[in-house]
Amino acid sequence: MVDVSRIPTPDKNDDDFWASVMNLVEPPWVEPAADDAFAMDDHVLDAVRALAERISTRALAYRAADKSFDPGLMAAPDVQLALLRALYEAKLSVERLAESAATVAGRGGASYVQLGAAWGGIKRQSARLKWPHAVVKRAAGESIPLRYAGGAAAIHHDPNADAWWYTATASDGQEEESAAVHATSTEAIARATEFLLVHAQPAP
Repeated sequence: MVDVSRIPTPDKNDDDFWASVMNLVEPPWVEPAADDAFAMDDHVLDAVRALAERISTRALAYRAADKSFDPGLMAAPDVQLALLRALYEAKLSVERLAESAATVAGRGGASYVQLGAAWGGIKRQSARLKWPHAVVKRAAGESIPLRYAGGAAAIHHDPNADAWWYTATASDGQEEESAAVHATSTEAIARATEFLLVHAQPAP
């Protein structure tokens, strides 16, 4: 059992909030229980079923006839094929979200070993092949690119102030340029990630 009492929990307005957020906690997670996995299945099914009902030609016919789509119609083989197609879209969504999470974790200091462990225990090299840009070796003065939640950011270092700043464009078109006030690159990455997440919009 993980002793969570040792993990700091500062509030957002505390001075050490971002330093704490960007300090990687070990272990990063506890293994999901069977109930957690089944609950996840239910949530995924809700999402893909909603998509299946939007793309199913049988469901389209019912809507065109101004009739409700009875849950029993889910047993139709063609509706199940629509569900399978929706599950494929869910798989693509998972891959996109995984790439975003791996990139933010990697740019924040996680290694390929840690990324691989989080992704079901794959080897370091497999994680590197899967997300080749998640963990980068940055040359002095080189900006750090970041993509998250459909937006993009670049993290820069100001050598005169010995501080970090970022420019970001979120998926909703909002742009932000921070002042060079962040003590570390990981803090600037965290702030940029927060901005991209707050201004994210659902993919069409």
